[in-house]
Amino acid sequence: MKMTKKAITLGLGLVVMGSASFAQSLSDAKKALDAEQYQKATSMLKALVKSQEKKGENYFNLGNVYLQTDYIDSARAVFQQGVTADPKNSLNYIGLGEADLLSNNAASAKTNFDKAVEVSSKKDYIPQLYIGKAYLLGDKPDFAAALPYLQKADELDANDKDAETFLAMGDYNALQRKNSEALQNYMRALNIDGTLLRAKVQIGKMYKESRAFPESEGQLNEVIAADANYGPAYREIAELYMQWANFEPANFEAKAAQALTNYKKYLDLTDKSYESRLRYAQFLFYAKDFKTLEQETAALATMSPNDPKNLVVSRLRGYSAFENKNFPQSLEYMNDFFAKVKDTTRIVGSDYLYLGRAQLASGNDSLALINITKAVIKDSTNVDALAEVAKAYFDAKKYDKSAKVYETVIAADTSAKGVLYSYFYNGLANYFDYAAKINAQQKPSKDLLAKADASIAKVAKLAPETTDAYLYRARINSLIDDETAPKGLMVPFYEEFIKKVTVDKPELAAANAKKLAEAYDNLGAFYATSDKAKALDYLNKSIAANPAGTFAPAKIKEISGPAPKAPVKKK
Repeated sequence: MKMTKKAITLGLGLVVMGSASFAQSLSDAKKALDAEQYQKATSMLKALVKSQEKKGENYFNLGNVYLQTDYIDSARAVFQQGVTADPKNSLNYIGLGEADLLSNNAASAKTNFDKAVEVSSKKDYIPQLYIGKAYLLGDKPDFAAALPYLQKADELDANDKDAETFLAMGDYNALQRKNSEALQNYMRALNIDGTLLRAKVQIGKMYKESRAFPESEGQLNEVIAADANYGPAYREIAELYMQWANFEPANFEAKAAQALTNYKKYLDLTDKSYESRLRYAQFLFYAKDFKTLEQETAALATMSPNDPKNLVVSRLRGYSAFENKNFPQSLEYMNDFFAKVKDTTRIVGSDYLYLGRAQLASGNDSLALINITKAVIKDSTNVDALAEVAKAYFDAKKYDKSAKVYETVIAADTSAKGVLYSYFYNGLANYFDYAAKINAQQKPSKDLLAKADASIAKVAKLAPETTDAYLYRARINSLIDDETAPKGLMVPFYEEFIKKVTVDKPELAAANAKKLAEAYDNLGAFYATSDKAKALDYLNKSIAANPAGTFAPAKIKEISGPAPKAPVKKK
């Protein structure tokens, strides 16, 4: 059948119209992805993949949605479908390489990237740009690998038509804290495309990470003024306020409230997908809104029960239950979390920390010690929790175990905030352990006393105003001293204690009356055989400090009484 020229023209017109419609739809999908409307972007791209089965770019963008929402296996499957559907399109090979990098398989990634370059035109800058961006993904960007591709993309885009090239270079610099270079590239991107909100958000993020909080706030508010519906700006400003809150503890509550308000706006502007709400739950944890977190995670647990990310929900349910003092429930959730973990590399220090804390609150000291020790090994900042285990042992009068755990705490971080208490209680634990073993007639080594004295001495050095440090050093050294011929090892420490509470800070004397009497009694007893006048002076001061005391009056009577008569020699 012959076609008229008119019919042919009309047919071509339909093809052009169809392409325009497709291009617009893909553009909309990309905008949804940029705005972090993942559910919307996924729906649009699935429709495009179905209607345009041979268009490799559709698969690539769908795969990238999965990558950004951390479904690497799903992304890899879509990229592979894209390679099959459009083998001459380089993008899906790049997507496979991205998935490889996020799976820590750099060799396979390089193979896929090389294939992408091979099937593309030598003049096409897009593959070079996307490969360079791929190397910036994840927690450990490979800057050395990224740079040559980004430079090649810039070279091939000779007329500087694509703002994305400079946006990528800005990210490359910003991730390395090269802020001046990053700002230059972001501004070049904006000169090409003034509507590129992502560049403005990245500038705000860069200021935030440099702790230039007011500048970051101003930049992000400009983005919101330009487009009040651009979700990522609210997410970024929420994270800014959260970091600001942690940097200024005095303003934590106010800044954290601003953070949560903006994060809720972000949720309202995205599709409130499972992924978005999961990120919100994680944010609630950092904002310390544990009651809301417990509610949100309860809803998430039923929203998508078979989703692999439900593992994170179990984690956060355990965390929030503990912070809300629901210890049995916390232990149940944390046990559930560990039972479900297949890839142990996904376990972080705080997982062991909360499991151990829940076990400690449930009275299982031994398991708590094991898991909190693992938490400290993974992250030394968890050392304070290990001190909680040591204190639990101390309170239970398991002094030997307490001392050993305190030693681990001190060794983990000698500059930790609570290390002063760790030294003090380590000293007490060794001292009480020695005393308990003496009472049990176990003949303990005086090495326990030496350890106790060394720890308490550290307290006196770090905090000289700690009066009890001198008192305990006196008590410990009285036990270290020779029982039959004491050298007076306790003397300087009792004298220092007396000086601290009667001379340096006399207002402390009344509150320390019984301790003062103890010091005077022991000094009086020591000097009773060598310096009676000095002994009587100390003993009288003991009576003045604590009139109800019985030792000093008896000792005075003993010292002041008539000298014993010499035995009469028998004839």
